[in-house]
This record gives sequence, structure tokens and C-alpha cells, in this order.
Amino acid sequence: MKNVFFILAILFANIAISQTHQISKHNGEELDVNFIKHENDLIHYSFNGSSEEHKISKYAVSQITNKQTNQTQKISGKVIIDSKSDFKLVTVLPQEKTIGLKQAANFTGVSTKTKGEPPIANINQTVMRIKTQSAVNGYPFVSIVEKDNGKYEAIAYTY
Repeated sequence: MKNVFFILAILFANIAISQTHQISKHNGEELDVNFIKHENDLIHYSFNGSSEEHKISKYAVSQITNKQTNQTQKISGKVIIDSKSDFKLVTVLPQEKTIGLKQAANFTGVSTKTKGEPPIANINQTVMRIKTQSAVNGYPFVSIVEKDNGKYEAIAYTY
């Protein structure tokens, strides 16, 4: 009976330790990992032999393939920005959801303040201006950091 439990323990430990998934990123990089979960636009995983949990933005990942069943799950499509008119495709992300994307450029400016406009309209105009500037340069993602003095800093990201 002890031998049966020992053999079962070794089999389950081997399955738990082996790399079970492959993450394919939009930049062509592939990672062999142990997939943990997909939550809040972040993919949680660990590397072989490590219990340390890593995260990557779903926007950086094309697909996840289960190596045991060869089943592929599409995570996100690649966004290609060709011109200024593609500003609608630019995605504004919070800073914590840019893990795995490559920082491409920083730009700063003054937030829009139009007399008689409500604050939300001013924020929308500022976001529109940042998205347009990002589209002109071909960056599909941007993160905006508001400053207290009416200025902002935008960080553009690419794959």
C-alpha cells in the first residue's frame, strides 16, 4: 500500500512540476510556463521549478497553448496603428496592466481646461489628444499619469 501511494505521489509531482503551457507573445517570443490563472487582464504563471508567480498583460500575449492537449486559447489580437486616423484603436491602460509591453516613448503636456466645460469633458479631450499623438507615432498602448499641477505624463507602449 505504501508503494502505491509513493508511486502516485511521484506521478502527481511530476505532472505538477512539468511545464504545461506555452505563452506566445505578439513580439514573437514564446515562454514555456506553468499557467496559473487569467484574471483582471493579467495572466499569472510560474516558470519550471519555481513557485514564484509572474504576471504579464493580456495585451502582450497572443495565445496560450496547453502542451498536453495541444489546445490553443486566443488571448488578444495584435493591434497595428498605421496612421493618425487609427487613434480609436489606441488603448489607454493603467500602469499595472502594462507588464510585458515595451516602453517606447514618454510625452508630457498640459491637461485641457476649457471654460464652461465640465471636468469629464476636459479629461476626455486630454485623453483624445494623447491617443492621437500616440497613433501618429504608431504606438498601440498608452498609460496616462495625471499630475497635480494640471499637467500629465503619458507613457507609450508597444509589443
